[in-house]
Amino acid sequence: MDFATLSAARYSLRKFSDRPVEPEKLAVVLEAAHNAPTAHNNQPQRVFVLQSREALEKADECMDSHFAPPMILAVAYDPEVAWKRAQDGKNHGEIDASIACAQIMLQAADLGLGTTYVGMFDPDKLLAAFPEMAGLVPIALIPIGYPAEGAHPARLHTTRIPLEEMVKTL
Repeated sequence: MDFATLSAARYSLRKFSDRPVEPEKLAVVLEAAHNAPTAHNNQPQRVFVLQSREALEKADECMDSHFAPPMILAVAYDPEVAWKRAQDGKNHGEIDASIACAQIMLQAADLGLGTTYVGMFDPDKLLAAFPEMAGLVPIALIPIGYPAEGAHPARLHTTRIPLEEMVKTL
């Protein structure tokens, strides 16, 4: 599918089927995150594939939204690896990890998978639940899987401010 159609069709999936994500499709999605551009190519993004029952239950306990997906991708960044802007020391790790999230979600949609970006989680609780993430800053949990029968975009999905309000030409 062409990019304009893909970006318009992609929506935050909130109703997942029980169908597992095939390893080969997961590999393609993870490669999209791996290929994401980062500031100074420092590549601070880290992705954790949560697919065991135990990992999914632990992640669910950290989230304010519950979707019962077959898999969750936890996206974080390493603040020590991320590029820092010289003028004010701004750490670009969150930006780099967010770009990886966007590529994950768009690649998944292109493969017929659905995702949603979950920012409503307790990062301290997540870090305590997953010691493998020590030293990292988690930014998103991305439930991923196939849409359940009857799944559809939220009613406000296509509501947008006018383009002229969003874009200013100077």
